[in-house]
Amino acid sequence: MKSIMQDPDDFRCYVCGCVRNLEEHHAMHGTANRKLAELYGLKVRLCEDHHRGTIGVHSDIILDTRIKKDAQRAFEKIYGHSFWMKVFRKNYL
Repeated sequence: MKSIMQDPDDFRCYVCGCVRNLEEHHAMHGTANRKLAELYGLKVRLCEDHHRGTIGVHSDIILDTRIKKDAQRAFEKIYGHSFWMKVFRKNYL
């Protein structure tokens, strides 16, 4: 997994540290944004519960926003804020 958010050798859930049933999550989702997340490495590993479960990013807006904020921070460390705004057009911070 190419990621600027999580070490590629870190096989734990980004949220809870669980090592079972991990799934790759694109921090920026939707068809166009998923491709950009793939390109820039805005991905983390999540356990099944934190990905698709009732406490997961697709159910919990607070957790989803937290991961998007982390993605923006990681991206801006490398590319800067103006490029973030040019690419994603939304500020989460």
